Amino acid sequence: MAKMANRALTALLAAGVTIPAPALAGGVTVYEEDGKYLEFGGRLQAQYHQVDPDGGDSSDEFFFRRLRLYMEGGMTENISGKWQIDFGKAGVSVKDAYIAYDALGPGTLTVGNHYVPFSRESNTSSKRQQLVERTFTGDHNYGTPDRQMGVSYAGSTELVGYKVGAYEAYIDGDNAKLDFGSGTNKSDDWYGGKMLAGGLDFYLVGGKFKKAQGDFDRATKLAIGVNGFSWNNDDDEVGSGSHPEADQFESVTGYSADAAFRGAGLSVDAQYNAFTAETNGDNVTDGLIANGEGDFSTYSVEGGYMVVPAKAEIVAGYQALDADAYDETWTRTSVGVNVFFNEHTDKIQATYRMGANEDGTKNNDSNEIFVQFQHVI
Repeated sequence: MAKMANRALTALLAAGVTIPAPALAGGVTVYEEDGKYLEFGGRLQAQYHQVDPDGGDSSDEFFFRRLRLYMEGGMTENISGKWQIDFGKAGVSVKDAYIAYDALGPGTLTVGNHYVPFSRESNTSSKRQQLVERTFTGDHNYGTPDRQMGVSYAGSTELVGYKVGAYEAYIDGDNAKLDFGSGTNKSDDWYGGKMLAGGLDFYLVGGKFKKAQGDFDRATKLAIGVNGFSWNNDDDEVGSGSHPEADQFESVTGYSADAAFRGAGLSVDAQYNAFTAETNGDNVTDGLIANGEGDFSTYSVEGGYMVVPAKAEIVAGYQALDADAYDETWTRTSVGVNVFFNEHTDKIQATYRMGANEDGTKNNDSNEIFVQFQHVI
């Protein structure tokens, strides 16, 4: 434990001495005139991660968790577009890549690769999270659709927000997870299907507010949300390699409910997801699947308190994955601290996460340390 703490402290100090001057988090506008504009921006997240499993050797690495660049612009007041690419841990991948049109009634029509309206935590940017890594409820590896190619329509008032969409969504062939990924970055063993999704957010106190964790302005706000999606396999997708068609998911349905509170320096998010899935083969038992069915739920609560307003925050969280195919519920408990130099633009985060029954296996436990430095342009 002491060795883990010493390494984490070393990584934290190494990140701290490289802090650049504060910058605006909204990107740099290089041109703006008569409704036309062009903006460039990016995100750098350098992360130290150590894993110490019970009964095994510890391992660690220092890497770029995310290294993103984006370009956004518009030629009229009503039409804009954004393109974002990541060079981080997952390899080169396309993130946001869409065109938005906001002259069709009260909402905005978006076409391209963008977030599906499901899961508050997933739809909260990684640069505005309290814990270094998202919990199960926001993780695309465990049922959350993340970004997909499709079309959506979204709008909001001070009391309610809404979004509906249709997508071509892909799933990784590894049944140990239910991993949704965008078709813009698909591998050979991914298979696609049609997805319909929608969600509602209700702003109960304080009016509409951004999906960003942490309470910087100390104004009381409360919101709840409900979301859902339905996915069905395309019949023309036949699978490949070690993941034949019988092993593929035939259908997936997901539901999500969430709540978020901000006030007096306290920020708390809670969420519950439920998934019902079936495979093409009735005898498939693998990972999240038992006898052709993959039914599971994820839930989380995470929060933080600004011990020094807008400068230092203590955080904690609990998350769980409960699957019918698991022998035990997989849980993770986290504690940590965030230090802000310019709100979410420049910050250092440290999270200590204690995991129990990983992948549903009893006593398959491990402890992890995450230290991450972030700079946003």
